[in-house]
Amino acid sequence: MRKKKETISRPKQLRVKLVRSVIGYPEDQRATVRGLGLRRLNDEVIRADTPEIRGMIKKVALLVKVEYLEG
Repeated sequence: MRKKKETISRPKQLRVKLVRSVIGYPEDQRATVRGLGLRRLNDEVIRADTPEIRGMIKKVALLVKVEYLEG
């Protein structure tokens, strides 16, 4: 009899907040912040938890704060 694999439940959504200014950072990081939908300081957006979004967040982790949402 095979055992079922236990899957780790990942949050379905992420709340991303821009907490540091992009002034003085490279253009690719500025573009990544804009790609996340963040325009100005303290802007918040809710994004689906996908590998693409996680990669973008990892690239600008210094500039953003992430909160994991269930649901």
